[in-house]
Amino acid sequence: MIIRRSRAALLAASILAGPVALSPMLATPADAQWVVFDPNNYAQNVMTAARELQQINNQIQQIKNQTQSLINQAKNLANMPYSLVSTITSQIQRTEQLINQAQRIAYSVSSIDQAFTSNYGAVNLNKSQQQMVAQAQQRWQTSVAGLQDAMRMQATVVGNIPTSRANVTTLGASSQSASGALQAAQVNNQLLVQISQQLADLIALEAADGRAQALIAADKATNQNQGATQLSTFLTPGAGYQPTSVQMFHGN
Repeated sequence: MIIRRSRAALLAASILAGPVALSPMLATPADAQWVVFDPNNYAQNVMTAARELQQINNQIQQIKNQTQSLINQAKNLANMPYSLVSTITSQIQRTEQLINQAQRIAYSVSSIDQAFTSNYGAVNLNKSQQQMVAQAQQRWQTSVAGLQDAMRMQATVVGNIPTSRANVTTLGASSQSASGALQAAQVNNQLLVQISQQLADLIALEAADGRAQALIAADKATNQNQGATQLSTFLTPGAGYQPTSVQMFHGN
């Protein structure tokens, strides 16, 4: 009885002490070994596994963030799949061609000065009537050519409107669906180029119309000056008739 009570006391003491160790007195034969469960050790293992799992989850999240960052950078650096700059440039070139094809008087200060010196301004009464008529006809033809140039410019500008409208519609849709900052910036830049083209058309149209009106006004002013000068010369009293000797027959 004393041996049994001692064994029971030792077993209870080992359980309360924490990690359980088998006393030599409790040793059992090899075919009857006990499996001892340590709750403290189990809890520590669970906490360690949980921390390691959290670290793995954090690493996975970091990899996801880095991957998304690379995807965003790729989108920001993606170019637009098309460009309308060449189309807009072609419109500007057509307008420039019409400016360079201006008839009779070019859009040049030297050409304007030369034309006004020869055909406009002060009237030279030393010229013959035929020369004055020829100059008046040249001025009229120049005015008509200016009106034709203005109408050609109007037709070109109006012809550019459908293309400009299509370009703006395409760029507006591209702006809404831009995948990154670079594409958005490229869309805005092309819109600015389109606006610049339309402003260039308006300036060219205004210049052509102003040129035509200026030629008409210059022709009218010169004709009025020439008519007033000729009338004044005609009405100015002269020396009158001066008799001279006339030989009626040869030898007499």
